[in-house]
Amino acid sequence: MMDFPITFDEDSPKLTAEQIARMKPTHPEYWKVEPVKVSLSIKIDADVLAWFKSQGKGYQTRINKALRDVMTRSIVSTP
Repeated sequence: MMDFPITFDEDSPKLTAEQIARMKPTHPEYWKVEPVKVSLSIKIDADVLAWFKSQGKGYQTRINKALRDVMTRSIVSTP
C-alpha cells in the first residue's frame, strides 16, 4: 500500500484539535457502541479508593469514567 501526502488548502484545511473534539456524528444512533468490560486486578492508593467509595454506589463506574475522561483528553491533545 502506498502512502500519499495529504494536501491542505482553503477547500480542505487542516482541522485543529479543538475542531475535532467538537465534531459529532450525523447519525449518533450508529455510534452507540458499548465498550467491552474487562475484569482486572489493579492497585489504587487507599485514599483514592476511599474517596470514590465515599461518593456512594457506583464507584467502579465513576473510576472508569475518570480514566476514560483522561484517555479522551490525551487522544484529543495528541498531535
